[in-house]
Amino acid sequence: MKIGIIGAGNIGGNLTRRFTALGHEVSVANSRGPETLASLSQETGAKAVSVAEAVRDKDLIIVTIPQKSIPNLPAGLFDGVGPDVVVIDTGNYYPQQRDDRIEEIENGTPESRWVEGQLGRPVIKAFNNIYARHLLERGQPRGTPGRIALPVAGDDPKAKDIVLQLVDELGFDGIDAGGLDESWRQQPGTPAYGTDHDAEGVRRALSEASRERKPEWLAK
Repeated sequence: MKIGIIGAGNIGGNLTRRFTALGHEVSVANSRGPETLASLSQETGAKAVSVAEAVRDKDLIIVTIPQKSIPNLPAGLFDGVGPDVVVIDTGNYYPQQRDDRIEEIENGTPESRWVEGQLGRPVIKAFNNIYARHLLERGQPRGTPGRIALPVAGDDPKAKDIVLQLVDELGFDGIDAGGLDESWRQQPGTPAYGTDHDAEGVRRALSEASRERKPEWLAK
């Protein structure tokens, strides 16, 4: 699969490492330019590219940048991207720690629904609730007792199935977490966030989530 990754931080870097190790053709970009990704490219064999190149002729695109940086992506970035290309949003809203205030999210719009609106493109929410190091190191073969499970939310069943298959390939149990409007159930502050639950545990955590954000996950 041809995968474009926008963002080379903790999650983006480790997804680059994992997907190249699995034999996928990965292009990775960041806001500072391809020359700053020489080390990651040499380590993994991924191609360091511009943001515009990261979305060109791909089967799947992963956007894994700070929420506050989403509006700074090039205008019309996805205009030439075909409708069958899957777009994954891995982001989380950290208003006090990083992102400042985003009014729509504060007023109840799920984080990835806001991202979808900014991109002008349907997205699947995945890889947002696991620590980057665990994503790199804790994948296990299917059927392993206690295998970590990851929720995947989105409105397009076909796109969601592709992401669920990739989650399994990476060594985790993929859990269908419903439509994108339900993706708040895996946002920061919920029982599914950063907990390394197995499949049963993730399903229970999603069902127990509260829509009300805790004070530490609200803008001051």
